[in-house]
Amino acid sequence: MKARFLIPLVIFLVLVVFLAIGLTRDPRDVPSVLINKEAPVISLPSLYDESQIVSSETMKGRVWLVNVWGTWCPECWREHDFLMYLKNEGVPIVGIDWRDDSDDAKKMLAQQGNPFIAVGIDPESKAVMDWGVYGAPETFLIDKKGFIRWKHTGGLNAELWRNELKPLMAQLEAE
Repeated sequence: MKARFLIPLVIFLVLVVFLAIGLTRDPRDVPSVLINKEAPVISLPSLYDESQIVSSETMKGRVWLVNVWGTWCPECWREHDFLMYLKNEGVPIVGIDWRDDSDDAKKMLAQQGNPFIAVGIDPESKAVMDWGVYGAPETFLIDKKGFIRWKHTGGLNAELWRNELKPLMAQLEAE
């Protein structure tokens, strides 16, 4: 008779434990299967001249960031000032303007400043699918050999820079 009441109690407690674990995790921290794998090739028309190609091949031998963004993304607007800070720190960032109107993107960058060394456009999500992107902004750190070493979903900020990204970039630069 006691076992009959114990089983629902045990099931309830197990569910409470799983809920508690889930509530302590940041929903943006989605692990990427691409970490420590070769980065997908970027070959996209340039935002500023669609006859030109923005290519990851030009970044070989450098430690750099890929930032997926769009003017339709509120968090991308909030992140933008920090990307400008990173540019001033000498961090090379290649932007992928995702599912966006090119005129809106050019206008935003003209008004807010352009933190990118190059911006490729991906209006139909062809490139970002290879990167496993499911939302914007998303940022990837690529090493000198072209491997993804870090990914962040959501806006970059000073705390992430200080605690994670800057030390990792320094380590990768030294290799």
